[in-house]
Amino acid sequence: MKLGQTIRRRPTPPAQQVAALEARLGCPVLARVYATRGVVADEIGYATERLLPPDTLLGIDAATRLAARVLTGGGRLLVVADYDADGATGCALAVRGLRALGAAAVDYLVPSRFTTGYGLSLEVAEAALARRPDLIITVDNGIASLDGIARLRAAGVPVIVTDHHLPGEQLPPADAIVNPRLPGDAFPSKHLAGVGVMFYLLLALRARLRADGWFGGGRPEPNLARLLDLVALGTVADVVPLDYNNRLLVAQGLARLNAGGGQPGVRALLSLAPQRTQVTAGDLAFRAGPRLNAAGRMDDMSLGIECLLTDDPSAAADMAAQLDALNQDRRAVEAQMQAQATALTRALPEPLPAVLCLHDADWHPGVIGIIAARLRERHGRPAVAFAPAEDGRWRGSARSLPGVHIRDALAAVAARQPGLIEKFGGHAMAAGLTLAGEHLPAFAAALADAVLEQTGGVLPEDALLSDGALDPALLTLDLAERLHGAGPWGQGFAAPLFDDEFELREARVVGADHLRLLLAPPAGGEAVAAIAWRAAALREQLGSHLRAAYRPQVNTWRGERQLQLLVEGLAPV
Repeated sequence: MKLGQTIRRRPTPPAQQVAALEARLGCPVLARVYATRGVVADEIGYATERLLPPDTLLGIDAATRLAARVLTGGGRLLVVADYDADGATGCALAVRGLRALGAAAVDYLVPSRFTTGYGLSLEVAEAALARRPDLIITVDNGIASLDGIARLRAAGVPVIVTDHHLPGEQLPPADAIVNPRLPGDAFPSKHLAGVGVMFYLLLALRARLRADGWFGGGRPEPNLARLLDLVALGTVADVVPLDYNNRLLVAQGLARLNAGGGQPGVRALLSLAPQRTQVTAGDLAFRAGPRLNAAGRMDDMSLGIECLLTDDPSAAADMAAQLDALNQDRRAVEAQMQAQATALTRALPEPLPAVLCLHDADWHPGVIGIIAARLRERHGRPAVAFAPAEDGRWRGSARSLPGVHIRDALAAVAARQPGLIEKFGGHAMAAGLTLAGEHLPAFAAALADAVLEQTGGVLPEDALLSDGALDPALLTLDLAERLHGAGPWGQGFAAPLFDDEFELREARVVGADHLRLLLAPPAGGEAVAAIAWRAAALREQLGSHLRAAYRPQVNTWRGERQLQLLVEGLAPV
């Protein structure tokens, strides 16, 4: 957090839309919040029957026809996953789902961030062939794996790609591809995570098996909704936009966890942090997700997948503890790398370039994505952090900000300077790439040029979007609880954020580098407790009056529930 953060208020929504929502909700504040996010009255509630059907996904028929033939014939299925939380949850979902549907033999293979790199590469294809599979199904990867899939097809092994990354100019030679981002795909939601695409494949496969008479005679039809906690965790952890369909998936997964269901591994990961009365999307994002991701960042994601696959709560707890230890290691490495990144940034001439591209020979390849994200947050511009890879290459992880499509910017660089980037892929907000070390300076300049061209020469303003002022009389525990329960909130569907001027009554450092504040409305009224994470350095810069952007929250301490403001931005008055 920086003092002087730009706080911009969202446009006032149409009064008619707010009134329609208020009539359904009975809460004017929530009606205004929903309206500014484009919610309409028929998007209130998250019943499973409102989930988009899978039949408009391009390639779903071919995929289920092939999968059903291999499954019912007793063939061996191999799932090839990614090494992040989306890939791990998608892999566990695929293995559990296929087994529940009656598959006789299901195994998985997950690449290594450190040896094979991302996706179904030639090396991974050879490892897959050693398992002698009758069908390979990818999860959260494959759309760019042209060589690896060609090798498998040449060996006579069919491949189904399920992915959500943007396709390149050439598609892989797979037997079927299911990806809502394919050109011509009519699926209404383009924001499914990899785990979401796999869930849809399982839904469609179950429908085909049902139509074929597979179930019955001692073979029950599974309730795939029991696996929605995995879908929720992967969707939130991958930070995909929470459109209505994704919110529905997440809400249903959370409902199962809060009703005592869910996989033992997910519950074990959540139990590692202080317990709350209800599991929220924030708990998945900040409690379970980082610990699961730590396996792929620091070691081998197989540990995370096994944690999600076990039905033994004791084994799940043991593996979750190992994941927690890896996450502690990750945090220590991250702290050191952040200090180095700060020094590297300070050494750059002013003004800073449109894109920060930093590298260090000692950086850990599993943590560079986090460093890029921290640089973006601190400096309000896209960032790429590089760590050394094999044979003089560097592996980069890019993070962007709204208004800059970083994957398209990389594509523009690759088109204009062929050979500068060896390979790349990703989304609007995040991407990965590999290049030769001698190309680092030229790449940094070319990417900055591509971003500025994309944005018309001016980077988008790095501003907090506020829902406006909130009457001090409404700053109550009841409102905080109502807003808290109105999610799931997350990427593309931000939790309510309000802003106003306050009198600063108290500011003290708590924990490692957080600020505990006491804020009072300037016109008088009861002061409210607030917390600003990682803002201790701002303490001496705060005046007696300030403007704060905040989220009303429920703080549970020693069994008592109290109102607390989570401060996201501070500006002088």
